[in-house]
Amino acid sequence: MVSTTEVLVIGGGSTGTGIARDLAMRGLDVTLVEQGNLTHGTTGRMHGLLHSGGRYAVADQASATECIEENRVLRDIASHCVEMTGGLFVKRPEDTDEYFEEKLQGCADCDIPAEVLSASEAREVEPYLAKDIDKAIRVPDGAVDPFRLCVANGLSAENHGARIETHAEVVDLLRDGDRVTGARVKHASGPGKREHGLPGQTEDIEAEYVVNATGAWAGRLGEMAGVDVEVRPSKGVMVVMNVRQVDTVVNRCKPKGDADIVVPHETTAILGTTDEEVSDPADYPEEGWEVDLMIDELSKLVPILADARTVRSFWGVRPLYEPPDTGTTDPTDITRDFFLLDHEDRDGLDGFTSVVGGKFTTYRMMAEDVADHVCNQLGVRASCQTADVPLPGSEDTEKLDAAMNRYGLRSPVARRSQQRLGSRADDVLGTTDPNPVLCECEAVTRAEVRDAIDQSGTDLNAVRIRTRASMGNCQGGMCCHRLANELHPDYDAPRAVDALDELWQERWKGERHALWGEQLRQAMVNHALHGATWNRGHDHTADDVDWDAFGAPTGAQQSDSLRSPAADGGGDDARK
Repeated sequence: MVSTTEVLVIGGGSTGTGIARDLAMRGLDVTLVEQGNLTHGTTGRMHGLLHSGGRYAVADQASATECIEENRVLRDIASHCVEMTGGLFVKRPEDTDEYFEEKLQGCADCDIPAEVLSASEAREVEPYLAKDIDKAIRVPDGAVDPFRLCVANGLSAENHGARIETHAEVVDLLRDGDRVTGARVKHASGPGKREHGLPGQTEDIEAEYVVNATGAWAGRLGEMAGVDVEVRPSKGVMVVMNVRQVDTVVNRCKPKGDADIVVPHETTAILGTTDEEVSDPADYPEEGWEVDLMIDELSKLVPILADARTVRSFWGVRPLYEPPDTGTTDPTDITRDFFLLDHEDRDGLDGFTSVVGGKFTTYRMMAEDVADHVCNQLGVRASCQTADVPLPGSEDTEKLDAAMNRYGLRSPVARRSQQRLGSRADDVLGTTDPNPVLCECEAVTRAEVRDAIDQSGTDLNAVRIRTRASMGNCQGGMCCHRLANELHPDYDAPRAVDALDELWQERWKGERHALWGEQLRQAMVNHALHGATWNRGHDHTADDVDWDAFGAPTGAQQSDSLRSPAADGGGDDARK
């Protein structure tokens, strides 16, 4: 199968979808391919911080300035994806006054609004802060839903004529001498709606220009083209708590280090993070001690975290870029700035550009620079509109207000739905059909799920990132089967079962390092439901559990992963 396009964007994270949207709005014919779902890579594995720039105000002021500028833009164009929680940089007694003053001055230098709070004033903002903190700096940090934002960018790109293909892995780049002319793509088999490619089929996509926006995988794609892209992947762990222990982003006011931020995100709080270089962005160790480190260290800022319920953990890989001959040995010293690599200028290879580095908060600005470059290469004269035109869901304030009045005041469930859908709430929720809640933890109704299925077919993980269904405390134990049930009658039973299994395995993957106390009990309840009540494991005995059916480790791995002391009731001792 062969297809043609003007610009092929490889990578479906924030930068890739941002580039596709920008170019499509400028009138170009765009195709985007992504090996998994949108947000499959780094974007889907972040702590959800909308940077004020405060974290970089001392060490990387250029990045800090970009962050505060884009913070203001995203509040306008993506309001249904953003919650302006505010942020605090909190000083503990062992942290230095000198660094506190440097942080304050750095914010002033970068035009980041900053206010000093006393310890008592900081605890008025966040009552669960430690009693021995000294003071804090308040900045305009926020929380952003990366899934919702990328889906909105992809939808906007499609609305302007772009083709978005998920589950489409690039297996080779097409070349004609010293020019990249496209990519060979393998469409995956399994759940998912693929209007253009057939599952298992290979497609050659011929393009006038190819953009490598694969983040931590940029080096691998560069190898296909025969060029070096010096990406240094750096992993970081995030830990998801059961509720929002804080409603404000809480940062530790000290120089770079592990475990220094708590981000309130939707119904949860996310603890982060570490910064450790890895050789392979898709294969690296995920260790239980990293989870313990997050809880132990951040409990010094918010003590109730020590006894709170941990729901899951996940690891992301930063696409850090080190320009040649810099000799940096510590990944925390590598700039968080982004780089546009024109391979024609750099390597004599025409028709191919890579974008590397950067941060989620500055994705739109990065996409604008790349789109400017591509248009210049193709002789297209069109200006960027993405800073001014809201994303789908945030584009009509009058409609948004009307939806809030109609749905937002009726019930907590309707309010949650309206917050997720934004100005699309009327279109999705205005149904005369029964609209029960399918996911109680995240208050997701049937109307939202069916809307997501219309977009993504049988891929229930794509439904998850659009709705948050199965992302609550039970991690899908009470709702995965309900989501699969909504695939009937449009899809046959085997496809629905495959979709259920794929979603269930993805949910289990994040629970492996959170199995103590209440969450261990929850995991066993989930097993009883899936393995016994529904006969998914074909085994009804408690003494001979079919762990393969549950998706958990077997044999020696089982005892290590479950950490049996947790069965006695949880808490810090159970964790260790």
